[in-house]
Amino acid sequence: MNIGIIVLCRFNSSRLPGKIFSQINGKPLITYILERISRSKYNANIVIATSRNHTDQPIKDYCIKNNVACYRGSLENVSERFLNCATHHRFDYAVRINGDNLFTDPSLIDNYCDLASSGTFDLISNVPNRTYPSGMSVEVIKISFMRKTISNFNKNKYKEHITSYYYENLSSGNFKFIENNDLPEAKGLKLAIDHLFDLNLVTNLINKMEKNHIHYNWKEIVNLYLKYE
Repeated sequence: MNIGIIVLCRFNSSRLPGKIFSQINGKPLITYILERISRSKYNANIVIATSRNHTDQPIKDYCIKNNVACYRGSLENVSERFLNCATHHRFDYAVRINGDNLFTDPSLIDNYCDLASSGTFDLISNVPNRTYPSGMSVEVIKISFMRKTISNFNKNKYKEHITSYYYENLSSGNFKFIENNDLPEAKGLKLAIDHLFDLNLVTNLINKMEKNHIHYNWKEIVNLYLKYE
């Protein structure tokens, strides 16, 4: 089974333009994301999926410079971009990682991809009920299932957010939703980077770390946040 990790990003974020290259201690956000997800045992197939728009050429240039696979597709129809990227690379399952999720835990990727390897589930996700902080979302999608159902994505929110249709139509597939029962304090926390405030928050968190950020799992990061909030 061929499983890939797709990082979705664009340069002209509406709320924080150029977010993907925002500097944290002299290093761009995209590098932090790649450093963390590269710790996954499924790291052989990591692709950055951006748009064909000229504004996203810097992302393509970054990928060339850093020897990272890059796929370019639709700017507005992110669902189509994700599906076409996965199809192009012949992925059976693809992990969806957003370009504002600095603190993705590679162990969660591994656990969910291990579940996907059974071929039983169409979608594996920790998003529903938000028992994990935003910014630590991991979704693994069966590509043949997405190909069959994407014709239902007739609303803009489905085209932009990829999995929204499935969360609103739970009978449309065989879904596995995973909740955090170990650290209830994590529920509702926001660690995704949407605004300058969020960027400053994660920068402060990284500055509080006593070891390299790649060595912190999601629970340690949450506890660090709670300690200094």
